[in-house]
Amino acid sequence: MRAAAADRPAPPGALGVDVVGALNLIGSLVKPIALAFLFPTAVALGYGEPVWPFLVSGLTTWAFGAGLEGVTTGKERVGAREGYLVVALIWLLVAAFGSLPYLLSEPQLSNPVDAFFESMSGFSTTGASVLTDIEGLSRSIAMWRQFTQWLGGLGIIVLFLAVLPRLNVAGRQALFRTEAPGPELGLEATIRETARRFVALYVAITAVELVVLAVLGWTGLDEHMTFYRAVAHAFTTIPTGGFSTEARSIEAFAAPTQWAIVIFMILAGTNFALLFTGIVRRRLAPVRRDEEFRVYLVLLAVVSLIVLVELWSSDVLGGGEAVRHGVFNTVSMMTTTGYASSDFNQWTSLTALVLFGAVMLSASAGSTSGSIKLVRHVAIAKMLRREIRQTVHPDLVAPLRLSGVVIDERTLRAIIVFLFLYVGVCVAGAVGILIDSSLEGVSVTAFESLADSASLLGGAGPGLGFAGPMGSFAPFSDLSTLILTAEMYLGRLEIVPVLVLFAGSYWRA
Repeated sequence: MRAAAADRPAPPGALGVDVVGALNLIGSLVKPIALAFLFPTAVALGYGEPVWPFLVSGLTTWAFGAGLEGVTTGKERVGAREGYLVVALIWLLVAAFGSLPYLLSEPQLSNPVDAFFESMSGFSTTGASVLTDIEGLSRSIAMWRQFTQWLGGLGIIVLFLAVLPRLNVAGRQALFRTEAPGPELGLEATIRETARRFVALYVAITAVELVVLAVLGWTGLDEHMTFYRAVAHAFTTIPTGGFSTEARSIEAFAAPTQWAIVIFMILAGTNFALLFTGIVRRRLAPVRRDEEFRVYLVLLAVVSLIVLVELWSSDVLGGGEAVRHGVFNTVSMMTTTGYASSDFNQWTSLTALVLFGAVMLSASAGSTSGSIKLVRHVAIAKMLRREIRQTVHPDLVAPLRLSGVVIDERTLRAIIVFLFLYVGVCVAGAVGILIDSSLEGVSVTAFESLADSASLLGGAGPGLGFAGPMGSFAPFSDLSTLILTAEMYLGRLEIVPVLVLFAGSYWRA
């Protein structure tokens, strides 16, 4: 009887998505987010600043989650379909609630569009900003801004998968794969155990960087580095976020600090499964065999060398300064961190082209970096090589392997589709802000609009022109700001999980 009932076609107009169950789960996930506001509350208390903006924001967040959970009567039976809806909505809600402290207490972000942009930039770990006076922020608001990037790099869903006991195995798998739609972390463990290991490693590397930066300050190697700044920048290096408490980013800090941050940016751009294997399990053979990791290191060296030679040959910078700033900004852009040790907006056109090309290359899958991810580029390069060989030898059967593992043909098709979607969204965003800026009288060139679009979709942060690494996105109109906000959102979720919701077949039973 049960089998027969299950085989019956769904009634006309029936939904194929358990919307009530999905909303119930969203409510249960939103409630704990209210706890995040306790951290800036503690900072505000410590510096004698108003705590009410964070308390009101936390209570509002909790009340919304509890209310949504209360009016829906579903259990967490989340499958793949519901996973798309849960992830897409939770990231919008987190950014919306994260913007409340800005709206309540920061005059520079009194416009809801600007506040939402800043919050989305934080949680998506992009690092773009509409602020024009970063150093004018209160200590608590500035630290909240940094903390949002740390939470975003950790992954809202990944965090809850590590600690949420009520979610069943199928639900955990659906949410994990939807929030991280690229190649899997590959820790050879259950989804929950994988999430726990990721969280533990993420926290540990953050703590190590905090200690390193603090020691540089305490020993006098960097007199500008305080414990507050060490915490703030550890929060935004490991998630490859790029927010800084300083108006001119990392330029304010001494050379030892900049080199230390370079090392941690490289670590943050490495597949965390590989870091876990090499650091925790102390197995170096898989690290050496990993093709993506080898390509990652080679490209970092090659792109840095190109930038360095250009800086020397054009007399922009010379000697050790050229080496430090060339390497720092290359690593920052390729890992999509978005810090700047020098205003590369004032460098040559070639360096701008190379640095934003590095953003499109990106770092490793399974890392906190954004953009396309190197593994996809490696797979496409292998596909091109195979196509050439099969043109010469039509009967050749050659499965593609990555680090010794055969890549499924369906995965290869998904990579191609993603690449076309990514480029299409990037170009559409650039055209949109170029047209709107022209109508609004905002001075933006075609190349600057493309660079801004690529940077925000890729989660890098700095653009060109007035939106350069030492500038701000404030001159853009509300419409352009919303377009750029949408790109940050789509880039964080890698486009497909959001576009699925606009397919009619997604909603039909």
